[in-house]
Amino acid sequence: MSIYSNWSSYQKEIAEDKFYYARSCIRQNFFPGSEKAFLNILSKNLGKDILDDPLHTSCSGIAYHADILPFETTMTMVARQFAMMTEAGYENFVSSCITSFGIYSEVLETWHHFPEKEAQIREMLYKATKREFKIPQNVAHTSDIIFKFREGIREKGVNKLVNIHTGEPLKGVEHIGCHYAKVFPSKGIGGSEFPYVLAGMIEAWGGTVVDYPERRHCCGFGFRNYLVKANRGYSVSNTKRKLESMAPFQPDFILANCPGCSMFIDKWQYTLKQMDGVVYGQKAIPVLTYEELAGLVLGYDPWELGMQMHEVDVEPLLDKMGIKYDSSKKYEGVNGKKIGQPQRWEGCGKL
Repeated sequence: MSIYSNWSSYQKEIAEDKFYYARSCIRQNFFPGSEKAFLNILSKNLGKDILDDPLHTSCSGIAYHADILPFETTMTMVARQFAMMTEAGYENFVSSCITSFGIYSEVLETWHHFPEKEAQIREMLYKATKREFKIPQNVAHTSDIIFKFREGIREKGVNKLVNIHTGEPLKGVEHIGCHYAKVFPSKGIGGSEFPYVLAGMIEAWGGTVVDYPERRHCCGFGFRNYLVKANRGYSVSNTKRKLESMAPFQPDFILANCPGCSMFIDKWQYTLKQMDGVVYGQKAIPVLTYEELAGLVLGYDPWELGMQMHEVDVEPLLDKMGIKYDSSKKYEGVNGKKIGQPQRWEGCGKL
């Protein structure tokens, strides 16, 4: 097998247009501006047809992975999602959540190998809802979509991942969610060995990617690790291991494509400061979603992107990129209403 054909096996087909969008259950609680930014980038900046359907529901992934729901229930809920897509006249399914993306991949793989199970789920869905569905022509994660159009975003961009004070590329750490390519490697760009979905964005927008020993280590979320309070030390210890490994390389930011990973790597930095008195980086390391990073490149206001909701302040990164922002509006919500500001006192407050 040639080098080219071997690398080709790590590529992924991603649809060009007409996307049915499935939001995440928990993502809007962590980073509330990211999903809205994705819709704006696709429709307004790139001119794509994407449907944000209010009728879709949870994929039930958290309950499934926490052993609360049987797989048959999850498959039926996924079938309903596909029915919503079919009824709306779309064929390309896009998931905002990494866990959901893993769920859709698992369901479709199950049906491929066990068609009798698909027939059973079709019957269950029809009995429950009188709905039918078509299998999506293409299933992608939202980070796949941003990756596919990364060059178009660069061309329309007004900012680069370059330190305006030194002229040097900003150093980014990319963190890939486990459910993106570790469960079904063929479903992710680059597979589990060479995932390029986030690295490709960083490089296309002028930055450089930090390679460090624990680059592929899990953040430690692992639903049952966190849902059970006594297990949370395992979660934070995994993030600590990653932060200790990347810190000597002095990254300017961390980019993640999983809502849980983004939240934990961001908030565990505050936790570790309280536990050990350690701050990684000069003032901690900002953690961004790929929509937020794309939005900054395109010139979106950081507060409209919801970046004030991060535990680690993003201003050091904004200053390096030369992005103008109004500090007085950081904690303003819709119509200028104040959303509340974290109090600061020694040993506490935001990083």
